[in-house]
Amino acid sequence: MTLDVVILAAGQGTRMRSRRPKVLHELAGRPMVRHVLDTAGELETRRLHVVIGHGGDQVREALGDTPADFVVQAEQKGTGHAVAQALDALGDGKVLILYGDVPLIRRETLAALLDRVDERRMALLTVTLENPAGYGRIKRDERGHAVAIVEHKDATPAERRVQECNTGIMAMTADQLRRWLPRLSADNAQGEYYLTDVIAMAAGEGIEIATAQPGDPVEVEGVNDRVQLARLERIVQRDAAERLMRSGATLADPGRLDVRGHVDCGRDVFIDVGCVFEGNVELADGVHVGPYCVIRDARLGPDSTIQAHSVIEGATLDGGSQVGPFARLRPGTHLARGARIGNFVETKNAEVGEGAKINHLSYVGDARLGRDVNIGAGTITCNYDGANKHHTEIGDRAFIGSNTALVAPVSVGEGATVGAGSTISKDVEAGSLAVARSRQTSLGGWQRPTKRSS
Repeated sequence: MTLDVVILAAGQGTRMRSRRPKVLHELAGRPMVRHVLDTAGELETRRLHVVIGHGGDQVREALGDTPADFVVQAEQKGTGHAVAQALDALGDGKVLILYGDVPLIRRETLAALLDRVDERRMALLTVTLENPAGYGRIKRDERGHAVAIVEHKDATPAERRVQECNTGIMAMTADQLRRWLPRLSADNAQGEYYLTDVIAMAAGEGIEIATAQPGDPVEVEGVNDRVQLARLERIVQRDAAERLMRSGATLADPGRLDVRGHVDCGRDVFIDVGCVFEGNVELADGVHVGPYCVIRDARLGPDSTIQAHSVIEGATLDGGSQVGPFARLRPGTHLARGARIGNFVETKNAEVGEGAKINHLSYVGDARLGRDVNIGAGTITCNYDGANKHHTEIGDRAFIGSNTALVAPVSVGEGATVGAGSTISKDVEAGSLAVARSRQTSLGGWQRPTKRSS
């Protein structure tokens, strides 16, 4: 059977106290609803439908690259009303209802739930909680069959003592849903159309309500405020830290790590405290990352060392490279084996050759450096003329003296030397010395200006 997944993402989330829709608040670097979409996308033969309302344009824009239909719930009249907005877009197979603020649900849990659905059965995900306050309770008959869900605000004292709770996640056939949704009523304490009322309708028709529970209750924890969001963040980061350690990484403190994407990790990797990994990051065997580094969409080759407070984005490091402390490698940077980037150095679109060194206080952009090039402190490649970017080429074993400005487009030949303090605007031949600076003038007996008395 085909599968339609309806994700409810229309709520305002007033307890977040934010101008952003609740489902766009980030968990591990991605909007909560993105986690739900990614998990749903792992299911077979599915079509995705996102019900949007408050801040719907923001949600649509944030998920613009998602192959999903967006359905507008103009008025928030409850979960049943929200699902009804997607009814016309559904096929004739199974329908799975998910929530954009329940981000940690697992594919295996959903697949097991869907396996229970056919023409004579619907499926409901429940969870047993020590403190079920606020949750709808599962009502069962004398044979133990689920027959209804009673919302907390509508429950009697006896019903509130029930610990088996509704998660809101359910699945049924599209035909079943089409029969039940038009019969929902808003005659309840909230004046809303509860999707949970379809459970009693199913029982009334003799449709079995097959229940299942998640492997871990955290899968079905929803987010209503920033405190709950922070709790789930630490759970996600704990799991990420454990995956890295099982892959062969030593973490100085697993509690002080943030993974906001995907990290591939080799053996004997060391990660110090306070590091943040974003996007897709690859850490090869023997990589050492010092404290408080940010690494985004980068590949670090074997035995590379990143010292404290360095930022690496969109860069590739071959084996044995050294970076930092306090260095910034911007997109397009490639360090060949044994290259060295020191403190307060910034690179962009730079090919840095094997064994080359840029040790201090320099900017190298739109440039290619050969083998064993040495860049002195304070060197700048002047790559931008106000309209266009230009390239700098530096040959093998060239030596660039401190405080040099290389005005691109320009090339420095193999083995050439540039004297400190030079402004180089013409090509330098291989093996030559280039010095381009004003002649020093000294005036004897110079009297410094003095402040006038007031």
